[in-house]
Amino acid sequence: MTPRADSQTDRPVTLATVAEAVGVSRMTVSNAYNRPDQLSPAMRDKVLAAAAALGYSGPNPVARTLSRGETGSIGLVLDYALTQAFSDPATIGFLHGVAAGCEERAVGLSLVPKIAGRDAALVQSALVDGFILYCTPEGDPRHTAVLDRRLPYVLVDYDPGSGPRTVNIDDRGASRRMAEHLLALGHRSFGLALPWSKPDTAGQAQAAAFRNVDAQRLAGWRDALEAAGIDWDPIPVGTAPGDRRATGRDAASTLLDRADRPTAILSLSDSVALGIIDAARARGIAVPAQLSVAGFDDIPTAATSDPPLTTVRQPHELKGAEAVRLLLEADGPSAVQLPTQLVVRASTGPLTERSTR
Repeated sequence: MTPRADSQTDRPVTLATVAEAVGVSRMTVSNAYNRPDQLSPAMRDKVLAAAAALGYSGPNPVARTLSRGETGSIGLVLDYALTQAFSDPATIGFLHGVAAGCEERAVGLSLVPKIAGRDAALVQSALVDGFILYCTPEGDPRHTAVLDRRLPYVLVDYDPGSGPRTVNIDDRGASRRMAEHLLALGHRSFGLALPWSKPDTAGQAQAAAFRNVDAQRLAGWRDALEAAGIDWDPIPVGTAPGDRRATGRDAASTLLDRADRPTAILSLSDSVALGIIDAARARGIAVPAQLSVAGFDDIPTAATSDPPLTTVRQPHELKGAEAVRLLLEADGPSAVQLPTQLVVRASTGPLTERSTR
């Protein structure tokens, strides 16, 4: 990180600059960032206010440890706790790709998980040469903290225009093709299954989407259904927190226990879709004879489920490897969009008389 220059002296703003401006020792300024318990609240506030006015964002952890300013490691910012990241099949594939990219280039990897109240602090203290942000919401404190570090960074699953280096798939186009597949089978009564809480209808869900990936997939479904003359806003939504098979089972009750049960359910992820199939089986609803279910991701269990899941395949490992490549090799702005594939399996079928019972 290159400190901002003092406009009056053209010198870089450093810890010493702040100490001089406040009239305290450099140790006092250091303590304001690293050992706040050593200062009174009033003194710490005074130091931080002066630092902010001078454009000083805090000690550079890399500079503190290596005079060359290089650590030989990159930071991966996750929008999950580590336990969730290591149990989510799609994220595991992405992590494998990142690890492979790091091994190929002989660099280390630091994981920066989501920890309530410490998100930005973990980014600020990470000893890394750059960051990959994976599926974090825009405006997230960690995103802001990465920008403050002024290190190279790559955004994965963000809007392609939101940063200098991005890696994505065409979530909107892929979701539209999935909805078009179900429409071609004759379905006109739909439900949506989402791994977050509260929205009851598609219109509410789209307004509440806080990640680019979710917003794009919802938009793709909407594109297809509205083109077929189906009113988007009142389509029922089943939700539950998390992104696991159990999430789908919990979300299913909203959709499968309706008097006007949908004949097709679109899910934001395979894990949730597989839970919907579990819930249908528990109610004696045959998939796909009475209900078609579609997912997104093509996780390993999608092909071996009963019935095998219709889904969108995306290259999780390649996405991770490309993020590392862009971070370490790209000289300027670069946007990568990776291909997807509609994979039709036995969880979707044509609308029949049984589907409406």
